[in-house]
Amino acid sequence: MDARKLRRQFMAGMGKGLGVVWPILSILLSLMVALGIAISILEDWPLVDGIYFAFVSGLTIGYGDLVPKSHLARALAICIGFTGILLTGLVAAVGVNALTAALQDTRKTPG
Repeated sequence: MDARKLRRQFMAGMGKGLGVVWPILSILLSLMVALGIAISILEDWPLVDGIYFAFVSGLTIGYGDLVPKSHLARALAICIGFTGILLTGLVAAVGVNALTAALQDTRKTPG
């Protein structure tokens, strides 16, 4: 199995898959940014800190350097977590689909 061919087919599949789910992906990214902006307003943080908090929390990294104090901001942080799970799951599903298709294609074609 040629690694370069597999890599090329995987990247092509990723590009095609992300192109298909781009409307959903863009909605999730926009929602993440909007929730980060809302938290930055509620917590009186700089705008960049709110967006940073949204992506760090949403991607389940959660450094803990920024912590919302108000109840509404904490509820929005939970929404950010669910949005991040959907975002991560969507990208992972596209990756698995692209890898599966690339592996099947390399098994079909000799050499």
